[in-house]
Amino acid sequence: MTLAGAGRLRHFWVEGVLATALTLSVVTAAYATTALSPYIAKPAPTYAKVEAEVPAAPPAPPPPEFAFGEPVPGHSVNSPFGLRRMPWERHGRLHEGVDIAAPSGKPVVAVADGVITKSGRSASYGRYVEVRHSEGLVSFYAHLGRIDPHARAGVAVKGGTMIGKIGSSGTSTGPHLHFEIRQNDRPLNPAAFIDREFATAQDLPLKAAAYYPKRVRVAQVASTPASKRVGSGARETEDGRVAATLQVAAATVAD
Repeated sequence: MTLAGAGRLRHFWVEGVLATALTLSVVTAAYATTALSPYIAKPAPTYAKVEAEVPAAPPAPPPPEFAFGEPVPGHSVNSPFGLRRMPWERHGRLHEGVDIAAPSGKPVVAVADGVITKSGRSASYGRYVEVRHSEGLVSFYAHLGRIDPHARAGVAVKGGTMIGKIGSSGTSTGPHLHFEIRQNDRPLNPAAFIDREFATAQDLPLKAAAYYPKRVRVAQVASTPASKRVGSGARETEDGRVAATLQVAAATVAD
């Protein structure tokens, strides 16, 4: 064998050894990867972040255009709107408001926002205050024992503002408030408005409040005003009081 042939033989032998070693390393690495794959930590899968949609809160309803409170908080009507006959009267007539009996000195408040248009005294209503509201509505408070010094014509008031106190001034049968609501000088039943709210002017119960039954209630009173005692025929005790209550009698008379 010549030197050139020996050199080529060594070259082929070296290449064969290297190829064998490379093949063994690749096979070994593949085997190791396969065998150890269950134990190799895998990166956690990534997901697209999905945010839950929070439903938008419904819009708050608009505040009512008209909100009426109680003229004498905590005291209810005891003489209703409608035809009524007092003991000293021969015939019935329209009681154009409601009466609310309460102790003297109890606060009387405006039932809604408005402007005082009148504040004074008359022979029949005694001390009174009139308040004009929107939509031509007017509230009227009579037989007051005292008018608040700030309750003067032209003064704007908020609902709930004290405008006077319970009394028995004018032609009155005892401590109470005579309370009216009118629109364009037409009397409306205050019970349809007291302590109620109305979303719009269209919701105001104007037609229903103008109605009253065609029967006459006979009123029983705690006392007869001095101006009505002559010829009234009312039986009075020594202190001038009638043995009755302020509440309206259930008895009725024909039209």
